[in-house]
Amino acid sequence: MTPNVDVFLRGPRGRRLCLELAMQLDPEVKTAAFWLGYKLDSGPGTSRVLLNAGDSGETATPASAVSPEQLAARLAALDFIDLDGELVQAALERSVDAARYWQEPDGEDVLADLPTVTAALWPVAEQVMALPDIQWFWQPRRVEQWAIDWRSSNAPAPLTKNPRQILAEWARDERAGELRAVRERPGDPRANWSGNWWSVPQGLLRTVGQVPAALSLVEDSLGWERATTIPVRGAGRTLEIGTADDWISLCRRFPLEVTASRRHDWFRVTGRHGRWVIPDWEQVAGEWDAAHLSVLGYLNGATRPLRVDAETATVIAGWAPDSTIWLTDVAHESDGPRQAWHRASHGDPWTLAP
Repeated sequence: MTPNVDVFLRGPRGRRLCLELAMQLDPEVKTAAFWLGYKLDSGPGTSRVLLNAGDSGETATPASAVSPEQLAARLAALDFIDLDGELVQAALERSVDAARYWQEPDGEDVLADLPTVTAALWPVAEQVMALPDIQWFWQPRRVEQWAIDWRSSNAPAPLTKNPRQILAEWARDERAGELRAVRERPGDPRANWSGNWWSVPQGLLRTVGQVPAALSLVEDSLGWERATTIPVRGAGRTLEIGTADDWISLCRRFPLEVTASRRHDWFRVTGRHGRWVIPDWEQVAGEWDAAHLSVLGYLNGATRPLRVDAETATVIAGWAPDSTIWLTDVAHESDGPRQAWHRASHGDPWTLAP
């Protein structure tokens, strides 16, 4: 589906993409967003400290005060002549890199959520959606996929197998962890506790549709500098998560209670106190062979509370955009060669090894 602007900007990651893109297009927007983000950050002067270049311990201060309204006015004057798919990809990477589920949103996320700034980002979203080379953002899973092994090709590894066993162990561990959290963790969401914050199983085969783009679209990345991509083909029934509503419907059909185990982390990122659920993926596997989160589904749904019913909400957490998790054993390595990729450091472009 082709999204409308409201779907694009309703999610924190979509707003952040647009803000990051605007910062690339206009240095004055970048400067204003930097200082406003610093002021709005949950830890200015503590977890987020500014130092003057060349000084030791001296806190930097902005040359002049700037308001969200002034930023919005500058956004309204943006020139999109240099806009292209590469700039959008870079902005998407920074939006993904800024996603976090174990502490409060950073200042730029808070800034992009201000009504006056969100409204000013509307033309940016319109320009993004009109670009031909990012139409894959809202397309379903491609037939050709790639699994990523974050090691060099000198240490090859087989693809993950036995998804049924992995899901059974995951479901058992989630239920046991929830019961343990009920007994051991405080009910106050502000208590200093953290733990399991993701909402998809770890250990299943995961694939992506765009390489090398996907190598830089990893939440909570460990800064890998080497990767091996493995060609994969899979058939079967694929559940498409194209917007937050698709995820909400899945949670309504197959809810798994995770309130006690997610309460503290998800309160910090969303500010919501209440009951939490995620999909029971073991049950989902009885109906679907795979689940694909499109880029649009990620931009619209990740890092925000999604209302399941009057008392319950959910979060899409720990699932990279345009990636597929395989719930049954229907995906296999295809005949194409494995590819070795490397980069100099985190943030640099990936290069295919000769």
